[in-house]
Amino acid sequence: MNIKEASEQTGVSAAAIRYYEKEGLIPTIDRTEVGNRDIDARIIRRIRFATQMRAAGMSIENLRHYIELFDAEEDNTKEQKALLRSQLAVMEEKRDDLQAAIDHLNYKLNHFYDHMETTEAELRELERQHQKQTAHKSGLTADEFDY
Repeated sequence: MNIKEASEQTGVSAAAIRYYEKEGLIPTIDRTEVGNRDIDARIIRRIRFATQMRAAGMSIENLRHYIELFDAEEDNTKEQKALLRSQLAVMEEKRDDLQAAIDHLNYKLNHFYDHMETTEAELRELERQHQKQTAHKSGLTADEFDY
C-alpha cells in the first residue's frame, strides 16, 4: 500500500510516517519501481507500535533505543523491560501529579462556599491594600486613589 493508504489505516499522518522512518522508529520502507513507498503489514505494525509508545510518553530517543534493542540479534529482553519500567514510572508520576490536581479542584468545588469565597475575599483585600500602598508611594492622596 502507499503512504496515503497507510496513513488512513493507522490514523498517522504521512508526514509522521516519513518522520518515523527518518528517525529509525520504523524500518526503512521498501520502494516500488517508480520510487513510491510500498508499505506492508510489518511496517503498519511498527507504525502502530511507535504511535502507542509515543502516546505513552516515551521520548524519540528512548523509543529509538528500544527498537534498536528489539532489532538486535542478541537477547535484550532485560534492557527492553528496564526501558518499559522506566517509562511506566514516568507515566505513573505524571498520573499522580494529575490526580493531585484533580483532587485539589474537587476540593475547591466541594468547599466553594466555606473555602473559596473566604479565600477570594482575603485575596481581594490584600490586593486593595497593595494598591493603596502603591498609590501612597507614588504620592496620590486618598481622594485621588480610585479602587
